[in-house]
Amino acid sequence: MLPDEKRTIDFFTEDALPAPRTTVAEAELIAAEHLDITARAQALGSQQDANFLLYADDGAPAAVLKIANPAFGTVETEAQDAAADLIASACPDLRIATVLRRPDGSPRRATVDTENGPAAARLLRHLPGGTLSGPRHLSPGTVAGMGTIAGKFSAALRDFRHPGLDRVLQWDPRHADRVVAKLAGHIDEPDRRTAVRTATAEAWARVQELAAALPLQAVHLDLTDDNLIRRPDGRPPMPDGVIDFGDVTTSWAVGELAVSLSSMLHHDGIEPHHVLPAVRAFHAVRPLSSEETEVVWPLVVLRAAVLVASGRHQAAVDEDNLYAKAALDREWRIFEQATSLPLPVMIRLVMDATGMADVPARTARAGAPVRPLLRDLAAADITVLDLSPDADSLDHGAWTDAGSEARLVASAFADGAAAVATRYAQARLTRTPALSAVSTPTVPTGIDLWLGRDAVVQAPAAGKVLTAAPGHVELAYGTQTLSLSFPRAVRPVVTAGATVQAGEDITHLGPGAPVHVALRDADGPAAPRLVRPEYAAGWLALTADPAPLLGLPADSDRTCDGDLLDRRGAAFATVQEHYYANPPRIERGWRHHLLSTDGRSYLDIVNNVTPLGHAHPRVEQAVSRQLRRLNTNSRFHYASVVEFTERLAALLPDPLDTVFLVNSGSEAVDLGLRLAIGASGRPDVVALREAYHGWTYASDAVSTSLQDNPNALATRPSWVHTVDSPNSYRGRHRGPEAVRYAPEAVALIDELAAAGRPAGAFIGETFYGNAGGVALPDGYLAQVYAAIRRHGGLAVADEVQVGYGRLGHWFWGFEQQQVVPDIVCV
Repeated sequence: MLPDEKRTIDFFTEDALPAPRTTVAEAELIAAEHLDITARAQALGSQQDANFLLYADDGAPAAVLKIANPAFGTVETEAQDAAADLIASACPDLRIATVLRRPDGSPRRATVDTENGPAAARLLRHLPGGTLSGPRHLSPGTVAGMGTIAGKFSAALRDFRHPGLDRVLQWDPRHADRVVAKLAGHIDEPDRRTAVRTATAEAWARVQELAAALPLQAVHLDLTDDNLIRRPDGRPPMPDGVIDFGDVTTSWAVGELAVSLSSMLHHDGIEPHHVLPAVRAFHAVRPLSSEETEVVWPLVVLRAAVLVASGRHQAAVDEDNLYAKAALDREWRIFEQATSLPLPVMIRLVMDATGMADVPARTARAGAPVRPLLRDLAAADITVLDLSPDADSLDHGAWTDAGSEARLVASAFADGAAAVATRYAQARLTRTPALSAVSTPTVPTGIDLWLGRDAVVQAPAAGKVLTAAPGHVELAYGTQTLSLSFPRAVRPVVTAGATVQAGEDITHLGPGAPVHVALRDADGPAAPRLVRPEYAAGWLALTADPAPLLGLPADSDRTCDGDLLDRRGAAFATVQEHYYANPPRIERGWRHHLLSTDGRSYLDIVNNVTPLGHAHPRVEQAVSRQLRRLNTNSRFHYASVVEFTERLAALLPDPLDTVFLVNSGSEAVDLGLRLAIGASGRPDVVALREAYHGWTYASDAVSTSLQDNPNALATRPSWVHTVDSPNSYRGRHRGPEAVRYAPEAVALIDELAAAGRPAGAFIGETFYGNAGGVALPDGYLAQVYAAIRRHGGLAVADEVQVGYGRLGHWFWGFEQQQVVPDIVCV
């Protein structure tokens, strides 16, 4: 038997691992007598250890006292401390909870007595900022940050060796099947117990297929939201600290990522696809092999199963452990999310995330059929519907009509079609709700077919009938399964288990009969008819386009959104950036909705182009009518340019009565400033900070938004003078204090005049558009306009983003402020 200092845990020889029952008073005594620190202790939660936050006399956190479970040997805690020191050295950008040391350099570590036996107690560095735990939403950036840390740990620990790593932990994924077998009996609900056992068996089988190819190394194995610490000033929360090295061991390297992914799945709004940024981030730091990529999600499922079984077991054997009991609901939530999609789907999505989608995989491919699926029906007689966001037939909001598909089918039959078919994998706008908090299933995994006459469905190749029931037939041939669904009143003419030859009758259908045709891997899961776009890549990898079975070409002409972004990047100036880091591809707008090519409808609350919404019928008709008649410039003499300028001038208050037409908002601001400077004879201009006014020389000079130009303040010309952005929501003066902005701006204008440089113009948006749709403080423009005019300057109103009816009640933003500018730019 090994001496205690060399002993390591074997979970399967332990009946239970209750956390040490240590009181706050006992913790304070241990800290004082064994670790040379006098402090006030506060108990922290732990699954199997006892943790306390120690406070100094001034109330500041001083350290964390960690009392390990007595089942863990000294060599194991030494390995944990050594791993923490290694990471701290290898990753100086991360904060690590290393063991604190005495003046002589020795670790503040001691063996103390607990009611369960001797245990290792040590002082660890306290990391301020708080963990990522709790239900809070995790942004894509936060998720990616978690993946980056896991990747850095994996890379840094690759060559770490220590005898304390040779342990058998219940959290080691290499033992997941045995852990679930041992502990699943503590799951009281029969349905949940069965679900955990079933999921474990399937995931374990997938992992074992590739286990021999998975590299082993030292792993932290607990880089979860409970142990990742946020930067104190991080908005959104970004992790940069790591605590709790208690699960350090030797295991599959890829388990580091799987453990981290699983911990994300209980957070508000998080689904499996939301964790993929962490996969990409991990892979960027520590590249995954193809074998590791294929086991990532099975390991997530195994981790979830172990959490559920272990949590129920811990709550039973350690009844006073409120920490363990509080985790039960979130552990089940993790399991539900981990198993919410078939393993093959998530495996494929992970492969896509790492760029390994082209690695050979057992995915369905539609080979050329020996016989067409429908006898005596020529492809030329089939009309293929376009139900995508690009379809002209869905203009004018037709996609919102619940009967739009039936209308288009009827129209095709009226035009002489013998059959009507939809397209495989093409997102259907007709299945898109106008308003939905989450995406809905819009991407088809098969083809819908409507028949205009009697038809015989025949076997496209020799195969075996798997299912034959009213309204449904499944036929296996080659490596594929053909699934046919039709009205339940129709019975197939084949029987389950029968062997059929190419061209043999399967069923007979009458006019108007709808048929759903789908192809999938023979050993793959049956796919829903429509899937959500976030998961479409996973499902489509397991299916194939049935179009060749009908004599139609496979749909291979779908532009990849990523390719389109690359083309934009090659041709577009990069300073013309996107609103979003991962922009959806928007190809249609309707009223206040923006519609992406994957069939998602977004509420448009950011677009500053369309005062009347998208595709307004009267606007479209007016533009179309004018383009049919004349498309020229204002130097020619024609009625519409006169009518337009008269109408625009009439919408402005006196004495504004003259319109100067230009081509853009930037030109409007540039010209407005030139007019103001020319009329006043003074070159200096006062502008608001954080503003954006345009690209031209003058409009850019008064644009001080660091978001649009990080060097805006440093490159501002001397004739531009700025005042605080009067933002009552997030500015220097907020709420009732916002009344201070106007006197401060007036003071600057007066100071310029007193110094002999009176400003020729003041320019500002009359209602914050660029800064977030916030009204200026009441009376702000009245005071500032009066000051600029008092010294001979002019008031220039930038209405490009906020005027022209965009505010609804007020046609112009300056009306909300009850002022009249000298020049309006729109």
